[in-house]
Amino acid sequence: MQFIVKLFPEITIKSRPVRQRFTRILRDNLRTLLKPMAGGIQVDSNFDRITIRVNLATPPVVQQIIDILQRTPGIHHIIQVQEHPLTDIDDIYEKTRRVYEHRIKGKTFAVRCKRHGNHPFKSGDIEREVGGKLFMQGESAGVDLKNPEITVMLEIRQNKLYIVESRYPGLGGFPIGSINAALSLISGGFDSTVASYLSMKRGLLTHYCFFNLGGQAHEVGVKEVAVYLWLKYGASHRVKFISVPFEDVVTEILERVDNAQMGVILKRMMLRAATRLANELEIPALITGESVAQVSSQTLANLAVIDRVTDMLVMRPLIMMDKNDIILTARQIGTEAFANAIPEYCGVISVNPTTNARMHRIEKEEARFDNAVLEQAIASAKRQNIDEIITGIQSENPVELCSTPSDNDIVIDIRHPDEVELKPLTDVIDLIKIPFYALHKKADSLEKNQRYLLYCEKGVMSQLHAQYLHDQGHNNFAVYRPQTGQQISREKKNGTT
Repeated sequence: MQFIVKLFPEITIKSRPVRQRFTRILRDNLRTLLKPMAGGIQVDSNFDRITIRVNLATPPVVQQIIDILQRTPGIHHIIQVQEHPLTDIDDIYEKTRRVYEHRIKGKTFAVRCKRHGNHPFKSGDIEREVGGKLFMQGESAGVDLKNPEITVMLEIRQNKLYIVESRYPGLGGFPIGSINAALSLISGGFDSTVASYLSMKRGLLTHYCFFNLGGQAHEVGVKEVAVYLWLKYGASHRVKFISVPFEDVVTEILERVDNAQMGVILKRMMLRAATRLANELEIPALITGESVAQVSSQTLANLAVIDRVTDMLVMRPLIMMDKNDIILTARQIGTEAFANAIPEYCGVISVNPTTNARMHRIEKEEARFDNAVLEQAIASAKRQNIDEIITGIQSENPVELCSTPSDNDIVIDIRHPDEVELKPLTDVIDLIKIPFYALHKKADSLEKNQRYLLYCEKGVMSQLHAQYLHDQGHNNFAVYRPQTGQQISREKKNGTT
């Protein structure tokens, strides 16, 4: 089986050297993402497309490949094809009939053919001959060249015939790594997660910077959504997750800064710290989730004053988006549930915040601030690779990892419902489903004397949640990490959530 990856149109109109570079980067990204899979997968590229050949094309493997391709930046669409040697028109018809005769039954159709190379026929000849013979079968509702219900898609390249079985939309954008890196200021809410996604979609190698205002629970939630975004859209490259303890900075602002100016000054402190951290990593730009006038600190006057604290480029992908559009995007990319589960941790809430900050007033208020507090926060920042994020969890009692559950254990599948539907667990032990974003609220209602094993595919979120629950006094939770090839099932009849 083959998949043909078509490049995003903005790539195809670039100069030949740039197009070749982008294609090569996308090819390498796909090799990285598909390498862990079974099936004997080969990824090759040429001038304007990438070909993926699968030797062992079982339905689960095919579905997983499609899923990976649809969420990889740089792809306009993917076609699943059958490849055959090119012979004559009669043979083209016979092979096409086998694929499409049941699909066009009772429906209107049209044949579309793309052709590359020198042949004794034209594309129109193929369309007329194949279309006419399919029509003569009498099974279809007729030919409709303008608005067909089914489009029979063929492609001929030199001495090869490609019959398109299925066509899937891609994510668009540019391949990750084709544009410079950026540091995204992520809080876990709707705005910063969507901004991070858009930066990855545009090809930026997106690292994460989190300013902790809400303690361990806040950090666990933000790590979750950052790992989710990276695994789903950016796992072809390793990035950093930086956590900056900002509680003392907030305290300093509350004690020393005029109430109306606090929000703007907090944002300036964050940009100061982020600029320092980005420079350490040789990252040339910052990303925030701000949108014009969404809150008081995001008026044009305030944003202008905030930006003057740094000479680094600050990009705001959401700057002209409505909140409803942002939430809709979060829903589409799977971060809405995370955002709903994370409270707004804003330790600086002004009673009458300024909407027209003046530089001289801000500088006067900042002169009261003890800069040693900010320096200490930057020095205390935790820097770690996002794929090793669980190694940064500190606890006196590390959670247990279990590869073979006992008969009395109950596994809790904490994955997002979309992931559960795509790859359901099968065959071994009692199972209930509680999505990660509902787990903390439901933990108190679970049996205290029952051992529960948290499961997620990569083992990252399950360990984060188990560790957090342990720290909250719930010691009956461990992590289920099955051995390769091991699966689980038999949902608990009276406990499925």
